Amino acid sequence: MTTAAPWPDHLLSLDEFLALPEDNSRIYELHEGVLIVSPRPAKPHQRVINKLVPILNEQLPPEWEAFGELDLIVQAGEPPIVRVPDVVVAPADDARNVPAAEALIAVEIISPGSYRTDTKIKPMEYSEAGIEHYWVIDLKQPVSLTAYRLDGPVYRVADAVTGKFVTGDPFPIAVDLEELAARRVEGGKPE
Repeated sequence: MTTAAPWPDHLLSLDEFLALPEDNSRIYELHEGVLIVSPRPAKPHQRVINKLVPILNEQLPPEWEAFGELDLIVQAGEPPIVRVPDVVVAPADDARNVPAAEALIAVEIISPGSYRTDTKIKPMEYSEAGIEHYWVIDLKQPVSLTAYRLDGPVYRVADAVTGKFVTGDPFPIAVDLEELAARRVEGGKPE
């Protein structure tokens, strides 16, 4: 019989969360001091992350960079909140985590079991933290992207887009959503 690592028996502080040993086998988030552990995303989800990051980086100004699965400190004070969006556009530096106030775009890809969190809870948290843009990608056919734009203290939600997502805010960005979710086939072209 193996012995499990000790599990926190109290609400964690931000310092305690950041001191946890690195573990790439799961996604660790902190919600009001409560440690939340989720499985790594499935292949279709990973496919979108792996394609979206370079697509964004090709189009972003040099002072901004897209990162996959980066710790985002949504609330540093008590009780702390740390999320791990699928993609974050943040200043192009080498920080291990990003204060939410520095993030320009947070992107979540809906997974089984994450719909309510991604469409209800995270928009509230991210808008309160001042993240200007929040995108939610739904992989159900047809693949869609819903863009949230900070308008005062809350998000203004645009209609879901299918096919090609094109925006000029905060920068000119275009993403072919069907290609983003398509599997590779022989020769490396999307299916």
